Amino acid sequence: MRTLTFFGVSLLALAGAGFVAQQSATQAQQPMPRPAADPEVVAKGAALAAIGNCNTCHTAEGGKTLAGGRPLATPFGTVYSTNLTPDPDTGIGRWSLSEFRRAMHEGVGRDGRELYPAFPYDHYTHVTNEDLGAIFVYLTSREAMRTEIPDNRMFVPRPFVAVWKALYFKAGTLAADPAHDTQWNRGRYLAEGLAHCGACHTPHNALGAEEPERALDGGRIEGWSAPALNAQSPAPHPWTVDDLTTYLRTGFDPQHGVAAGSMAAVTQNLATAPEADVRAIAVYVASQMPASRAADSRGASGTSQPAAPVAEDAVPDSLAAAATSVDGAAIYKSACAGCHERAFRGIPLARSTALTDTTSANLVRITFDGVAPREGSPGGIMPGFAGALTDRQMAALAGYLRSEVGRAPPWSDVEREIAKAREEAKAKKAS
Repeated sequence: MRTLTFFGVSLLALAGAGFVAQQSATQAQQPMPRPAADPEVVAKGAALAAIGNCNTCHTAEGGKTLAGGRPLATPFGTVYSTNLTPDPDTGIGRWSLSEFRRAMHEGVGRDGRELYPAFPYDHYTHVTNEDLGAIFVYLTSREAMRTEIPDNRMFVPRPFVAVWKALYFKAGTLAADPAHDTQWNRGRYLAEGLAHCGACHTPHNALGAEEPERALDGGRIEGWSAPALNAQSPAPHPWTVDDLTTYLRTGFDPQHGVAAGSMAAVTQNLATAPEADVRAIAVYVASQMPASRAADSRGASGTSQPAAPVAEDAVPDSLAAAATSVDGAAIYKSACAGCHERAFRGIPLARSTALTDTTSANLVRITFDGVAPREGSPGGIMPGFAGALTDRQMAALAGYLRSEVGRAPPWSDVEREIAKAREEAKAKKAS
């Protein structure tokens, strides 16, 4: 568990976020004195920070953990995540707990400036003072690391954020729902607060605010699709609490596949969180999704039918032979079937949400880049095919998988997503 909408959606997502207010150069007071940190409080804060995915946004590529500097590209410019280590000059070493809580609850920096909502305080406002205190103790117990953060490159003036807040931001904690039990309410508190699932999995309007009437209807993050987590879920196999718990803690579930994109980082962090909290999130999220999918073109049982057989005389012996063809079926048989028709190597593609999602974005990026689950994960390793397939072949393969395996209507965005993926690869290589 993300181009980002309105100043960025973190999620990575799901996906993570950060303070983007720069520290005032005129604030020269000494670092705040810190009492010796209680190990239990530090551990609690570490677990909560993992659920919040803080390290993802606050760690630059090749940089020190939580030392900031990661660029977050948005339609409104680029913001750079701030340093969350206790360095007194470039980090939070001079922050007080009350200033930290104000930033988290109200989106106001230590210097009094409005924080851009790339930092999802619209979710963090729901976090209790006690939990924020534990996170603060954890962050200030880390090694102080000096990091010079680049200036934000935003073309929207910061004072405009106050107008955005007046329109869309509602501060305050969440009251428990008496219609549900303690575990469900805990899951809701975490999913809608620290985990900020909606930052990625909810559509945003033109100004980047989440659309509450479409909560968890699905969104986009860093070129990837964050699928719907409600009744609109495109998953061919219904998510259960057990499935979700396994997926969130390991990054892989045999009924749904491996976490990729920004979601991979989310599951890496949740692997370190208390299992009870991860399961509570799963309970809440599962309650938002249908218990079973309605019968459709996948068959009366709601499960995908096997892919149409490929005539043997039309199947090349290798991908090299398939390279001369734009026949999606032939490419599938040569490049994909060897793993995905053997359960011990890859999940059957009929279970993949990438084939039934509303966009081809995830299928294209997985095919381009492959997947490599973290060490110890039960998920298989898939090579990328960006260098082996032309755009026409990639489109033919996507079309075949969508219609014959996903049993869904054709996508209209395949060529566009392939072009985006190629451009992203070029930009990454050039950076």
